[in-house]
Amino acid sequence: MGTLKSVFEDEFKGALEKGNIGKIETTITEHNVYQEGSERLLPFLDRIVENLVLPGSGVDGMENLEEVLDKAREGKSCLLLVEHYSNLDLSLFSWLVRQAGGRGEEIDKALVSIAGMKLNEESPIVATMASAYTRLVIYPSRSVEGLDPEKNREEILRSNAINRAAMKVLVRIKTQGKIILVFPSGTRYRPWDPSTKKGVREIDSYIRSFDYMCCVALNGEVLHVHRGDMLEDSVSRDLVRITAGKVLPCAEFREQARAAAEAAGIEDKKQAAVDAVMAELEKMHLAAEEKRQGLLAGLTG
Repeated sequence: MGTLKSVFEDEFKGALEKGNIGKIETTITEHNVYQEGSERLLPFLDRIVENLVLPGSGVDGMENLEEVLDKAREGKSCLLLVEHYSNLDLSLFSWLVRQAGGRGEEIDKALVSIAGMKLNEESPIVATMASAYTRLVIYPSRSVEGLDPEKNREEILRSNAINRAAMKVLVRIKTQGKIILVFPSGTRYRPWDPSTKKGVREIDSYIRSFDYMCCVALNGEVLHVHRGDMLEDSVSRDLVRITAGKVLPCAEFREQARAAAEAAGIEDKKQAAVDAVMAELEKMHLAAEEKRQGLLAGLTG
């Protein structure tokens, strides 16, 4: 079909005009890590998703997401751990959950996604896309790891300030009826780089500090990662399925993962807990893909 930028040029133009890019905070500091989503921009992102998903797209395990919402409203801290393939994953999740009916609108309004600051600082268009959704912006660990302690001292200080501020906000909002959405890989999966499928170690800290968790698989690709500019990612139509797993107590999941790691002689128990999340997501993804292929066969048969 073309690239994200070329195919949806009109949508981006309209979003830029509607969003008034001059008012969007593209530079992240410790003072603006929490950013409310813009209802004015959401229709433009919805239009993109609607044009890309095929009939048969939808949500499995909606009852599990509704259980997460109930627990969040009871004051429990709740975490969604979602597979990450493209910059449209959050848009797909938001739109498909709302389209599913039931309490989809309520679930979507409760979402706060943990987002890397690159989405705000990459370009005006990418910043506008991100601004459609409520998010808590962090300085990703993968970016910090690439900084030289001598040459990038000021940037390291900035990263620490941003992440301290983000964690302070997270502690406050996670028991206020919000559902915190995290991509445990910390980045989009790139087929040429297997390490991007590995969960980042600090996800263990999220699991340790939350009450409940729900793993979410994402099957179907409407946006394919480009090696350079995000807006050069190529688009295609596809049947997309969101699969929400059972709601699990975080402490229980973490204890089981750490016990299994100890029995296997694995020393890094924090990484072992994250690896257990990624293993669960992969298992869910494979099962969902089998079902999705059957739906695709029905479309073409």
